[in-house]
Amino acid sequence: MSNFKESVTLTHAGALMALSAAIEHAGKLNVPQCVFLVDGSGETIASVRMDGAKYLSMHTARSKARTAASINAPTGAMPAEFGLAAGIASQGGVTHLPGGLPVRFGGKLAGAIGVGSGTGDQDFEVARAALAAIGADEV
Repeated sequence: MSNFKESVTLTHAGALMALSAAIEHAGKLNVPQCVFLVDGSGETIASVRMDGAKYLSMHTARSKARTAASINAPTGAMPAEFGLAAGIASQGGVTHLPGGLPVRFGGKLAGAIGVGSGTGDQDFEVARAALAAIGADEV
């Protein structure tokens, strides 16, 4: 058994590029969004609240990103009862709402993105556009 593992990390330059792509795609949809990019541990690298995006969506977008990083999977699939309990236990740090995706390169978790203020489908669409812009694995 090895005493270490190799990892990848989303850089601030990559996070800013993804953020820019998310803003551009949200603009094309005419849906102002809140976007968070976090590292693999869930710490914020970059975020934005677009003009007109819902204030409370800042909190849900951050929770979506942190949840996606924590579970290394898209958000929105856990049963609502579990999501509610996890949200309470984590003081809002975990959510079952759709719109969070892991950021992976070569299958390795590098961070996550959380998008909020549109419908779940719109949030995922903006997140996927951001991942495509930085060459991350498709989710």
